[in-house]
Amino acid sequence: MSSLVRTEPLRGGAPLLVPGDSYSVVVLLQGYAEPEGVDDAVRADGSVTLVLPQAWGPASGQQESPCGGGGAKTALEEAARGPILVDTGGPWAREALLGALAGQGVSPGDVTLVVGTHGHSDHIGNLGLFPGAALLVSHDFCLPGGLYLPHGLGEERPLQLGPGLEVWATPGHGGHRDVSVVVAGTALGTVVVAGDVFERDGDEDSWQALSEDPVAQERSRKRVLDTADVVVPGHGAPFLVFREASQPEKKNEGEKQVHLIADDEWPPWPHSILSR
Repeated sequence: MSSLVRTEPLRGGAPLLVPGDSYSVVVLLQGYAEPEGVDDAVRADGSVTLVLPQAWGPASGQQESPCGGGGAKTALEEAARGPILVDTGGPWAREALLGALAGQGVSPGDVTLVVGTHGHSDHIGNLGLFPGAALLVSHDFCLPGGLYLPHGLGEERPLQLGPGLEVWATPGHGGHRDVSVVVAGTALGTVVVAGDVFERDGDEDSWQALSEDPVAQERSRKRVLDTADVVVPGHGAPFLVFREASQPEKKNEGEKQVHLIADDEWPPWPHSILSR
């Protein structure tokens, strides 16, 4: 049976929390891209997302950096035991990023892994804030101090970071080395932090013009939509994904019921989401 896909914006501004069994996802800063002036000028910055292990808390203290002696797989798993930042925004967003992290009780020194979905300046412009973190920027993985480790990431071979937490190769927008972070087991299902695989919800008429490899990106977009319940795009609000069977089904079957949780139910996060 074939299926149809539709999307809907996820209500609520940043910071936006999706709690999970093993990892929670917090959209710290919502990306944007807005025309400005003449000659197709655009003012833009990328979304910044925090993935927090449930076992971690501010009282945990600073984690030891992985040593790399066990190879990339072990180093990645060790790095994923602390806060994970997916993209950092541009350098012009430095103070906004620091403030957003502080709002979650996270300091730059607490971050143990930074994932850069691709190498554009509006997505990795603040790497210098995290000298003690392991870095996975596109397909390059290094430990603090510049020790680079091979890992074998490919479209058919994701990197396993922890229970329900993976990094996928999602080529297209920036070439053949873009990545996305996939977090399963959240209250809204599977969240995919997709970088610029998706610029925003409803970007069907515009993403190709920004793509270095539209054929590969089309493949990546389909893969994400086949899996995700929520997509965090590079330059817009997160959106829900609904896969609907092309044949009639029972009314209300499989529908997501989404509501915002009051501020005092999930401190210190001002916007939280649950799905049942």
